[in-house]
Amino acid sequence: MKAAVIVFPGSNCDRDLAVALRESGADVEMVWHKDTTLPSGLDFVGVPGGFSFGDYLRCGAIAAQSPICRSVVDFANKGGHVFGVCNGFQILAETGLLPGALLRNAGLKYICKTVPLVVENADTLFTRGYEAGQVIDIPIAHHDGNYTADAQTIERLQGEGRVAFTYGNNPNGSTADIAGVLSENKRVLGMMPHPERAFDASHVGTDGQAFFRSIVSELVSA
Repeated sequence: MKAAVIVFPGSNCDRDLAVALRESGADVEMVWHKDTTLPSGLDFVGVPGGFSFGDYLRCGAIAAQSPICRSVVDFANKGGHVFGVCNGFQILAETGLLPGALLRNAGLKYICKTVPLVVENADTLFTRGYEAGQVIDIPIAHHDGNYTADAQTIERLQGEGRVAFTYGNNPNGSTADIAGVLSENKRVLGMMPHPERAFDASHVGTDGQAFFRSIVSELVSA
C-alpha cells in the first residue's frame, strides 16, 4: 500500500502522519506543496495538520491553491482515498472536496486537549477498526475547528452516513457536534482531531491505531 503525505510551509504534523502510516505497514513518500504531480501508483493521500502558510487569510485557503492540491483534487475525483486532519481538513474544505467550513472556535480560544469522539459510521475504509457508537479518545489542537454548514447540508450529511465522527463533549461549537465528515463516495475524510497523536504507547492513548491499521488493511486487501 503506497501513500503520500503532503508538506506545506507551516505543516507540523506531517512526520506524525507519516510515522503512523508507516508503522501500520504503508510505504510513505513525502510530497512538497510546489510539486505538480503525485507519485505514481498511489493508494492514499494524507494532508497533515499544522498552520500552512501561517494561517493567513482563512485557514487552509492559501494551501488549497498550491500546485500539488490540483493533483490531490484530481486524485480524489478519480476515486482515490484522501485524508485531511486538522489543517488538512481545512484545506480539503477550501478545495471543495468536502462541504462546509471550519470557523473560529466558539470560545475564541485555541484548544489543545484530548476529547471523546463517537464513531458515527463504522462502515468506511477509515473506521472499520471501530464499532458504531464506540467512544474513542483523540487529541485536538486547533483555533478554527468549528465545523459549520447550512441546515440542508447537515441534514444531507447525516442522512447519507457522511458524518464519520462527532464530539462526545463539543469543545468548539461545531454544528451537530460534527468532528469529521466524508465525501459523497466516502473516500475522502476530513476530521479536526488527530488520530496520529493517539497512535504510540508513549502518547496519551492508542485509540488512533485502529484508524490507520484499518486504512492500510483495507487498501492492501483491495
